[in-house]
Amino acid sequence: MLDQLDRGLIHALQLDGRATYTRIGAALDVSTQTVARRYRRLRGEAGLRVVGLPEPGRAGRAQWLVRLTASPHTAQDLARALARRADTSWVKLASGGTEIVAVVLTAASGTSAHSLLLQDIPRTASITALSAHYLLHTYLGGPTAWQGRTAVLDARQQRVVTDHPRQVDRGRGALADADSDLLAALGRDGRTSLTDLAEATGWSAVTVARRLDELQASGAIFFDLEISAALLGAGTQAVLWMAVEPAHLDKVGTALAGHPELAFVAATTGATNLVAHALCEDPAALHHYLTHRLASLPAIRALETAPVLRTVKAAGPLNPAGRA
Repeated sequence: MLDQLDRGLIHALQLDGRATYTRIGAALDVSTQTVARRYRRLRGEAGLRVVGLPEPGRAGRAQWLVRLTASPHTAQDLARALARRADTSWVKLASGGTEIVAVVLTAASGTSAHSLLLQDIPRTASITALSAHYLLHTYLGGPTAWQGRTAVLDARQQRVVTDHPRQVDRGRGALADADSDLLAALGRDGRTSLTDLAEATGWSAVTVARRLDELQASGAIFFDLEISAALLGAGTQAVLWMAVEPAHLDKVGTALAGHPELAFVAATTGATNLVAHALCEDPAALHHYLTHRLASLPAIRALETAPVLRTVKAAGPLNPAGRA
């Protein structure tokens, strides 16, 4: 488990993935060296990683939530194969290890970039069931973090982390093809130094800093964290597939986005039109959440719970060790 300083550091990085050690130290009332030392320890021992990601809508990308059922002896290999692809994220093994849930990114229109959905997956012999759900609207997730990561710093501390001036031209905040090398480097490590980003892009460090500020200020990119939820006290995870009366879908989705037990809530296509990712302390806590919090929303007509056994890939590309 993590101590209060670790949790404060994680909260600060969720607020601003590129916040300097000095700013974080000022917020936490510790030295810059202490913050740097804690960050390195969390990276090495807890798998903490900051990743910079494009906002899908701004990048012209569509998101699909894919459910696959495979034979028990092939599911793990299939999950790892999906995780190695550049167009997937959040690859999870669920339901006893025979179900795979993954987010697949495609072009927003056309079929040329849909090879995974249209060709690669259907011809895989070990798959016994497949469904693809188009993500229509995200109520919680992406730039909006799970509350389990953001319940440490008070308002003053948050201001210390986030309040720093940016000299930006908002009109230049749209993503362009020239940003591809920058995005690739940030996807591997969102805290890559300006010097290393300059080397990766062929730009000057000043140009990199200005471009980062423009993209962040416009919302074209955001920074997310990868760290085991179990270290933050969430030992039980589940994907919740819900069927909600259409007239109440937006109201229910908005309500669920405020539940501290949930890290992701989105409206989708399909027979189940709302999906959520639950993070609870233990099975008893999940049961209490399902039978009390969710049960209090009568517009949810049906619920399927798929326990998550392992996250094979999180938001960013696999790291050199082959793990998310």
